[in-house]
Amino acid sequence: MRFEQVWFRYARRAGWTLRELNATVEPGATVVVLGRNGAGKSTLLQLAAGVLRPGRGVIKDRPAVIGWVPERFPADQPFTAREYLLRMASVRGASPRSVDRWIDRLLLSEHAGTRLAELSKGTAQKVGLAQAVLVPPGLLVLDEPWEGLDSVARTLIPDIVREVTAAGGSVLVSDHRGEITALPGAIHWTVAEGLVDAAAASPAGHEEDEVIVEVAVRRSEADRAMVALRAAGHRVLGVRE
Repeated sequence: MRFEQVWFRYARRAGWTLRELNATVEPGATVVVLGRNGAGKSTLLQLAAGVLRPGRGVIKDRPAVIGWVPERFPADQPFTAREYLLRMASVRGASPRSVDRWIDRLLLSEHAGTRLAELSKGTAQKVGLAQAVLVPPGLLVLDEPWEGLDSVARTLIPDIVREVTAAGGSVLVSDHRGEITALPGAIHWTVAEGLVDAAAASPAGHEEDEVIVEVAVRRSEADRAMVALRAAGHRVLGVRE
């Protein structure tokens, strides 16, 4: 999938949220999108998923099957968790067996008969994750997928990412927790001031002469610091406040 001179803004006279985005997501790649709140990470992910359309430029070769998990799953719907997943399976041409498999794997069995609106945020988020992978996606887009998840469910996300990429799919994920930034082979994109800095893949593991250093900067300077560190050949393993 290729972003070619992609610009986006939310209103005709508003400032550009993203500018001059030129980047490629190769099959089998994991792209971790970093940046402060409001920098445009969610906008970039929604453009990738086809939820938003560019104001300028084009996105080419988007895979036919896309799994999209927004930061907050829209749970105000008149279905139980299992009813919703069965309906999504029907729309996407998936087997009901796929629904049962993901309900099992994401530990949703005790909530399968609960109405979506009555689920906790974390449980609703697991339903959102399940619907995204009912059919193996060519592109899986995850916007802060850990929000509200319990510790067991959080450990499943890197495994799901690996499965998608091993099958030749691509993954774009925003991650301010640093929970997936160190995944071997992950590519890091940093969004700052409307621009996207696309870094090379991180090497798997640490070399013997590597040293991990924690750097403290002002919040307003964090994005520039990450860009400068990467430009100097350093790896950014995570960002925390």
